[in-house]
Parts: sequence; structure tokens; C-alpha cells
Amino acid sequence: MRNRFLPAIFSLTGFISFSQGQVPYNLKQVEQLIVLPSELKEVSGITVVDQKTLACVQDEEGIIFIYDLKQERVKQQIRFAGPGDYEGIATVGKDIYVLRSDAVLFHIHNFQSDNWSLDTLATEIPNKDNEGLCFDAKNNRLLIGSKSKPAKGGEFKNLRTIYAFDLSQSRLIPEPLYIYDINTIRNFANRNGIKLPLRPSKKVPHEEEPVLKFQLSAIYIHPESKLLYVLSASDYYLFVFNSDGEIIHLEVLDPQMFNKAEGIAIMQNGDLYISNEGQGGDPKVLKFSVSRR
Repeated sequence: MRNRFLPAIFSLTGFISFSQGQVPYNLKQVEQLIVLPSELKEVSGITVVDQKTLACVQDEEGIIFIYDLKQERVKQQIRFAGPGDYEGIATVGKDIYVLRSDAVLFHIHNFQSDNWSLDTLATEIPNKDNEGLCFDAKNNRLLIGSKSKPAKGGEFKNLRTIYAFDLSQSRLIPEPLYIYDINTIRNFANRNGIKLPLRPSKKVPHEEEPVLKFQLSAIYIHPESKLLYVLSASDYYLFVFNSDGEIIHLEVLDPQMFNKAEGIAIMQNGDLYISNEGQGGDPKVLKFSVSRR
């Protein structure tokens, strides 16, 4: 296991000198707030169907909810499986893939047809908790982001991985596509003057330490820039990486606005949608349009 990860760790930790890039969104100004119905209280993933439609999944029932953004209502439900921990969703043409947290993929063929069909694919990703799923159209593959560390042992504590699932061969590429080191991200923040939230240190009394768990909750490739947007719901961050796995942007999110940001989707025109589970309130989708801030 050590040999599998350490070369890639070295390659990614070498890029700590990058400066903070800008993303074309002001995440402090919501253009539209959409309150989702109660059946999506545990909304855990969203994806684009078309310019006015999202597909949503929630983490308790095997149901896809097709949501009309103009009418602000669920117009179709597709029950593809029984209860389970469903965390990610991605459209690929006329098909939809849903990710269960144990890295099993559910492939729904022709999802908008009455005669849709289902395949179940065991990816065998070693990580225990997997939440991010998106389509990489350029390379005809799915990206699967893991919330948990890749293996047991202290040396893996600060590592997070994204795997690639080759759609042409319907198989997982065995080696992780990206391995991220939390220390590299922390160094990026320090070098760019980004103030991370603090908490009391567990090791040094009366000292504080930055909160940076980097537990991937959602991923999406921007259709224009091809940059990878990554949410971490548990510690309120948005990360942006280039195709080489290098971090180019880090943004601290408002915990009140993004109470549990578990889904992200970006339209062809650049409109950004982020979904929040309904912790103590209504589930919501926040819309942000391209801004020149």
C-alpha cells in the first residue's frame, strides 16, 4: 500500500508555490434560493440534466428526483434501488450514474424513458466512505471522490483520493487519479494569506490550530474552464484544482449559508448550484451566476 501512494504524494506536494487564482463567483451573494421538498431533506448529490433541470439523490432512499428549476418542483421520480447511503449522482448523455458510499455504482440506462434499465457496478475502491461523483466528458470517465483516508495508518491520515472509472471499458482504473495532501493545501493557504478557521489545539494547551479536514462531499468539473470544483461540507470549504491535481483556489464558506453543502452542479452557461441538506430546517439549492467580482 505504501508504494502505491507515496510517488503520487511526492508529485502533488511539490506544487505548494502556486498563488491563489480567482473563480468567477461571489459565494456571498446568492442569486436564487430554492427550497426543496421534504423528501429531499437529506439531499446528498445534484447534477445537470439540462439548462432548467437538475437530477437529485438523497442519502437514504434509492430514488432519483428530477427537479424542474423553473417550476421549482419535482417532476419525476425514479426508484432504482432500496434504502442505502447514496451520495453522488452524474448524468452521462441519456444515462445516470449514482454512487453509494461503499463505492458501488448504479447505472440507470435511458433514465427519462419508461423502459429504463439498471446495472450495478462494484468498483472495489478501498476507501470506506465515498461521496463525490462527476462526469469527465473530455476523457469519457467518471471521477469518484473519497471522503475518508485511503488506508489505515497514520501516514495516510492527511491524504484524500479521487479515482477514475473508465466508461468505455466499464472498469475502475486501479491507481488513484489524484492524491491530495492536506499539508499541501494548508501550505497553499498560508502562502496566499488565506485565514483558515481555528479551533483549540488537541496537542498544545492554550493554542489554536486551523480546521482543515478536507472531507470531499461533492465534485464537479466546470464545463468551460475544465477546473475541478470540490466541496468539503464538514469544514465549510470550496476547493478548485486544475487537471494536474494542483490547487489553484481555496474559499472558506459561510457556515450559515452552507450548513451542509453536499451537492454541486454547474450549467453550460456557468450557473453554479450548491445544495444543502435540511439540518434543522429546509433543504435548499443556492444558485450563483458568473460574476466579475
